[in-house]
Amino acid sequence: MALYRFLALFAVHIALLVSSCFAADPFVFYKFEVSYITASPLGVPQQVIAINGKFPGPTINVTTNNNVVVDVKNKLDESLLLHWSGIQQRRSSWQDGLLGTNCPIPPKWNWTYQFQVKDQVGSFFYFPSLHFQRASGGFGGFIINNRAIIPIPFATPDGDITILIGDWYTRNHTALRKTLDAGKGLGMPDGVLINGKGPYQYNTTLVPDGIDFETIEVHPGKTYRIRVHNVGISTSLNFRIQNHNLLLAETEGSYTVQQNYTSLDIHVGQSYSFLVTMDQNASTDYYIVASARFVNESQWKRVTGVAILHYSNSKGKARGPLPDAPDDEFDKTFSMNQARSIRWNVSASGARPNPQGSFRYGSINVTEVYVLKNKPPVMVDGKHRATLSGISFVNPSTPIRLADKYKVKGVYKLDFPTRPLTGPPRLETSVINGTYRGFMEVILQNNDTKMHTYHMSGYAFFVVGMDFGEWTENSRGTYNKWDGIARTTAQVYPGAWTSILVSLDNVGVWNIRTENLDSWYLGQETYIRVVNPEATNKTELAMPDNALFCGSLSRLQKPQDISAATAVTGNRSKLFFTSLLIMAALLSLFC
Repeated sequence: MALYRFLALFAVHIALLVSSCFAADPFVFYKFEVSYITASPLGVPQQVIAINGKFPGPTINVTTNNNVVVDVKNKLDESLLLHWSGIQQRRSSWQDGLLGTNCPIPPKWNWTYQFQVKDQVGSFFYFPSLHFQRASGGFGGFIINNRAIIPIPFATPDGDITILIGDWYTRNHTALRKTLDAGKGLGMPDGVLINGKGPYQYNTTLVPDGIDFETIEVHPGKTYRIRVHNVGISTSLNFRIQNHNLLLAETEGSYTVQQNYTSLDIHVGQSYSFLVTMDQNASTDYYIVASARFVNESQWKRVTGVAILHYSNSKGKARGPLPDAPDDEFDKTFSMNQARSIRWNVSASGARPNPQGSFRYGSINVTEVYVLKNKPPVMVDGKHRATLSGISFVNPSTPIRLADKYKVKGVYKLDFPTRPLTGPPRLETSVINGTYRGFMEVILQNNDTKMHTYHMSGYAFFVVGMDFGEWTENSRGTYNKWDGIARTTAQVYPGAWTSILVSLDNVGVWNIRTENLDSWYLGQETYIRVVNPEATNKTELAMPDNALFCGSLSRLQKPQDISAATAVTGNRSKLFFTSLLIMAALLSLFC
């Protein structure tokens, strides 16, 4: 029986390959084994989450409209979901990898994600979305390249470099979440990692011996596309490269008006692409720096992340003090003005040949308005919780989309308020009822004392305004209705607001949340449910055959066939994938 299943699975994969031969959208396969390993990124041995034995995980590199298949083996001791941050999952929230939409992958189970990166280009990343696991790793880059027929709005770079930055604790994710469960803050992180490694010893007092640091080798005179992602927990970071200009070219799937920065603030969950020309002399290496923003520098100096940019003909080590970050600990105006300066390149083609600006978002009538206000964590029903508009979200035991499919009642309420509640905060599974093909305005009001970034799954939204103070109806007069950047994660400064516009054309159940992992863990999120009222199978993909069941639908879940799984993990696995590669090579002769 196990052999039969193996052969059937092989036939399915061959069928996929054959279909890719005769269709325009090929399949790309990845195999992920998610497990714990011991690493010492800050010189202290600790448990981290690795993919295929590596920390960080591999970069997924695909092309627009590819069908991506990621076979995940969960070797952790707890359930797992991988979230593809910024990947819009057109018509299929079934693959989004969040607890409100998908049942988790149990320990020791395999589960296969399959989705199409439809009409998207740009720089994104993936990470584990449950149990605070991102604080222990499990993340990696995700690149979507233009199709060959669609030009990029700059000369083809000489190389492509992914850099993952983020704050880091030497306590693992289980210890950190216990701290939050006890109603305590996480405190200052122990460091900032660059590609999973600690700081270069630029200062012997601040950085001890024996820490492995990241070195990125480049060639003089060449221009590289450097994709930088803040995959951390809650710290905004300023990114800079000593003596080099950062020419901003893209952020989270949108090409930007190209302009130079000496440094740029990258907030939690955000991604940017820079074009960096290696135009300095090679007398030394150069520092790559990621340092915390809006903090007391004297206390945070030991936290700064430092890597090395090494010219292939370099004659010496990097030297001197680190390049300075903006000096505005108590005044965030410079950072906000920098954020406002990031504009959409309306004349560049995106994933399609038409200009990005052909979607004239500023002339579309808004059909629904939501003001989402956060506050510092409070006690709700005896629990330390974070809220959004007075509601602390409770993830349902039965995912929302699954409950809809099987008509399970009472799982959630479609009553999320359009304006913040005035009464006491409450614990609810309260969801926004979005209108299919509506045009929604969302005002994100940050009444917390720290920076927040907000992410929306399933969509890119237009950042049309941000300012300090309370948003009012008159604030619309300041909106940018022409070239506001389209992206998936926007910052909201403390004591300020950010306004976004989004066209609800993607059917499904989509998460909107703070990317600050501590506040997200404590409930600062909700979902937008977008349903086509017409009976049609063209606006949403069918539930996948391998969908997992949990909660009130647990009875539908069949045990995983361990014999079949075992058969495909030994020598047969090597034969299986070798056969796939051979078949792919043969098919390529005819494609």
